[in-house]
Amino acid sequence: MSSPRNASDAGGVTPDGAAWLASAGTSPRSTLSHWAERATAPVVLPCGVAFDVVSAPAIFGRRMLDRMWEEGPGSGPVAEFRGRMLLFAAPGTAQRLPVLLEWEEWGAHDRGHGRAGGVPPLLCHGTGDAVTVPALLDTTAAAVRSDSRWLVAPDTRHPWLPGPEVLLWAAIRAARAAVRISIFPPADRDANVYDVSRRR
Repeated sequence: MSSPRNASDAGGVTPDGAAWLASAGTSPRSTLSHWAERATAPVVLPCGVAFDVVSAPAIFGRRMLDRMWEEGPGSGPVAEFRGRMLLFAAPGTAQRLPVLLEWEEWGAHDRGHGRAGGVPPLLCHGTGDAVTVPALLDTTAAAVRSDSRWLVAPDTRHPWLPGPEVLLWAAIRAARAAVRISIFPPADRDANVYDVSRRR
């Protein structure tokens, strides 16, 4: 397969990243062959083997991602797809994260005032679920048409993936940040660049 990444395409998936994504399915060779022919097309991949996915509303997901990079360990691959932020997580996260979020609200006098009270519903995709991921190549025209793109593209066969505890921490931090009122206009959605060399 020819390299799906070029120097001017920061959102492109590397060949090793494509191999990791393809490993999620039952036929990685077929997936890679499909991508060799159509590297600009989104594809549906199963969850639960190579990764789980936590889907958050775009603005809240961006806040989570910012917390993870500014105050935490960084993130695994992250994509935007049709107004949702897809945070790739360690297998098992989809089952455990909702339990942790409920536990964080346990003991609150009424729902919405617990430590996780400001967290919007997160969609957790694990075993038995599938997600649509952006194309390997992040061409500007394709990204605008499909409303999908990689924010942190897969770049290795063995990416670090956050577990449920890291995502819980990020969600609570993002919820606290959302409460603060800012007099500044919203930042450009492309303003943040995540330095993957900072991952822990």
